[in-house]
Amino acid sequence: MKEFVVYTGLRVVLFLASLGVVAGAWVLIAGDVPILWALVIAFVVSGIGSYFLLDRQREAFARRVDERARRASSKFEELRSKEDAD
Repeated sequence: MKEFVVYTGLRVVLFLASLGVVAGAWVLIAGDVPILWALVIAFVVSGIGSYFLLDRQREAFARRVDERARRASSKFEELRSKEDAD
């Protein structure tokens, strides 16, 4: 659970930082910020950035999910084999 919170929090921070940079640059260049376009561009930039910058956190989250899935699967198989034996 911790890995999910850390990864999601960092994604949100990266998105907000990207939005700030995009909106700031747009204000400096054009003076008026179309918020929809700023959101779309910030979303794309943060998505690309998170692929490279948050690789370690994403891998830790994926390992945790895989570990939990394996435990659940082995527990299910254990219960199933017990049921078959009865």
